[in-house]
Amino acid sequence: MSYLSFGGGTRFGFRPVDDKNVYWFCTFASSQVPSYDDEIQENPMKMKQFVLGLINKMPREAQKVVEKTSPSNMSYSTLKLRLPWDVLFGNTVKENVCVAGDALHPMTPDINQGGCSALEDAIVLSRCLGEAFLKKSRENDDEFDRIEKGLLKYGKERRWRSVSLISVAYCVGFIQQSKGKVMSFLRKVWLSKYTSTALLKMANYDCGDLVS
Repeated sequence: MSYLSFGGGTRFGFRPVDDKNVYWFCTFASSQVPSYDDEIQENPMKMKQFVLGLINKMPREAQKVVEKTSPSNMSYSTLKLRLPWDVLFGNTVKENVCVAGDALHPMTPDINQGGCSALEDAIVLSRCLGEAFLKKSRENDDEFDRIEKGLLKYGKERRWRSVSLISVAYCVGFIQQSKGKVMSFLRKVWLSKYTSTALLKMANYDCGDLVS
């Protein structure tokens, strides 16, 4: 059984990992929650009670998931946004170093593409480096030059896909978590269809094959 609830400034969801373990998350805007204070992130017990307070109007099944979670298995982190135009116009590759995964396209769990997109990065990166090394070497084309060219090609290939992932994750998260009356109304009557389409579109992506 999987569950997802959003609105009122909070998003909460859980999904089974196996027969004995469940993954769950809860996101919120600290500026919109009067009961939030900095001590919560340092104290797992306080965090657990804080989350239970946020989801106290959700179904009992959701509350049980948090209640049965050991504080030692809870973690807290601040969600970061990489602005899409920073990826579009900035440098994701420098000499023989590049970024991938969350370092390239950090996003909330709303579109369920965090792990998948990191695997996409790995495939594209492997292909670009493989192609660079399979090409016949020119006189002044040493190993370092090949690596750099392969990474530059990787950065170019992943640029627009990364921009799309960041932008869609932000928009979907904003729509889901908004607590305004106008946005809540639009979310129920129209935006839910948009977000569903966006999620499917993000998942339906072919990053190509590896070089054999």
